[in-house]
Amino acid sequence: MVTLENHLGTIRVSHSYLVDLVGRAVVSCFGVAGMAVTPTQKGPLAKLYHSKTDALDRGIRVRSKDDGLLIDLHIIVLYGTNISAIVKSIINKVTYTVEDTTGIRVLRVNVYVDGLKQ
Repeated sequence: MVTLENHLGTIRVSHSYLVDLVGRAVVSCFGVAGMAVTPTQKGPLAKLYHSKTDALDRGIRVRSKDDGLLIDLHIIVLYGTNISAIVKSIINKVTYTVEDTTGIRVLRVNVYVDGLKQ
């Protein structure tokens, strides 16, 4: 739960809402094949999520720090696309979407490319 206080009162945003918001912003970017399982999510049943709609919460970690959010993303990209352009697009889209929708400042977005899909 992230808490934001302003002159009107206190606003609480749930962690699951933030993860869903970030996940939808990421998979809407060109060149993203899907989300990848993060190292902390690996286990006997873990797999890569190639579908854009499967498990949006996989590969996303949102943490609050001081007056903003730190976001870590693990993605799978399409083979043959410009990875640096995809990463810049994701950073801009996620930052804009979160700040515009919630009013919470995004301090940093870290994008990890964990795989390629043909």
